[in-house]
Amino acid sequence: MKGLNRKRFNIWPYLLVTPALLIVIFVVFLPVINAIIMSFKSYDLRRPFDIGFIGLRNYKEVLSDPLFWDALNNTLIWVVGGVGLQFFFGFILALLLHQKFRGRGVVRAVSLIPWATPGVLIGLMWKWIYDGNYGVLNDILLKLNIIDEAIPFLSQTSSAFPSVIVTIIWQGIPFFAIMLLAGLQGISQEMYEAADIDGASSAQKLFRITIPSLKNVILTTLLLRIIWVSNSVDIIFNMTGGGPSYSTQTLSVYIFNKANVLNLGYASAMAIILMALLAFVAIPYIKKSFKEG
Repeated sequence: MKGLNRKRFNIWPYLLVTPALLIVIFVVFLPVINAIIMSFKSYDLRRPFDIGFIGLRNYKEVLSDPLFWDALNNTLIWVVGGVGLQFFFGFILALLLHQKFRGRGVVRAVSLIPWATPGVLIGLMWKWIYDGNYGVLNDILLKLNIIDEAIPFLSQTSSAFPSVIVTIIWQGIPFFAIMLLAGLQGISQEMYEAADIDGASSAQKLFRITIPSLKNVILTTLLLRIIWVSNSVDIIFNMTGGGPSYSTQTLSVYIFNKANVLNLGYASAMAIILMALLAFVAIPYIKKSFKEG
């Protein structure tokens, strides 16, 4: 009887998960371990014979580097401003796309274009839009007599960073719109009908039904987008390269620039610091997931 009651071990679930697990190990886990090891080494490929263990020297140099702190400050502005406005406008777009109107399916499909466009192409496209000589934005502003002469948006420190933030906002709005729209479609209409019977206003339904019902979707999408935007390199690199005068250099761009000049140990130390900061941001979500599990 014991043998009959004992559950049979099924190896198939483990075999099906194995390919994905191997990809994660070789594409994510091993490179992270390698980056951690390199962060404790003098790993400058311009001096290949000086590669060796140096302990925490890279981390000490990073923490005493004023460009690192400037890049970290830019990253904070880049993430808070970019992701915050992406969410705000994405939520408005989701509410609009949730309404019934003719051509709604086409509008939903078209709204995905910024999100589906590669970051490199977005950077090049918006670089042309902002160009001080032949950019379309300057052309429109001049024809409307809003400005008297062309503005080099990406060539001056006062306007370069706001310009790239506008670009990342434009790219990320569809992500929040589609994710929140999916959440909106999962909310029971009976709650809204009951609220209408009780005489609730649109604002009351928004803050007492819609937003609380979307709490998990909002938390997940914000966390994912914070991580993606923090690691984003392609848009800034193709638009400004981190300039002018490092005014648009975020931490991920600074890491990329350091790795580009083959100072891999220093770049790895900054990458590990960025990873630790993002892990700290993700802790509330991880705790919440474990509690629900």
